[in-house]
Amino acid sequence: MKTLISLLALAGFALPTLAADLNAGKAKAEQLCASCHNVDGNSSNPQYPVLAGQHADYLARVLLDYQSGARNNAIMAGMAKPLSKADIANLSAWFAAQKSGLNMKR
Repeated sequence: MKTLISLLALAGFALPTLAADLNAGKAKAEQLCASCHNVDGNSSNPQYPVLAGQHADYLARVLLDYQSGARNNAIMAGMAKPLSKADIANLSAWFAAQKSGLNMKR
């Protein structure tokens, strides 16, 4: 029981370090992403995907894949290459937190 309580206490201290910074994500989106995807991730150009409302883990995986070359797109590879793990977490959380403007016809 003591071990369980100790683990829970340690996990509680670790969680804040894992939390993404939405303000930093927004700032990075303004700097790098806005010209194609708009700051809120709702691209007005159908050539560029809407990022708003996507799952953060999906967005992070995509950026990591562009960094590693697992996804092949010269523009996105160049944009993703200099991003730190914190940048990726912050951007992913920012776009995931935005309301998607996609309207699906039924």
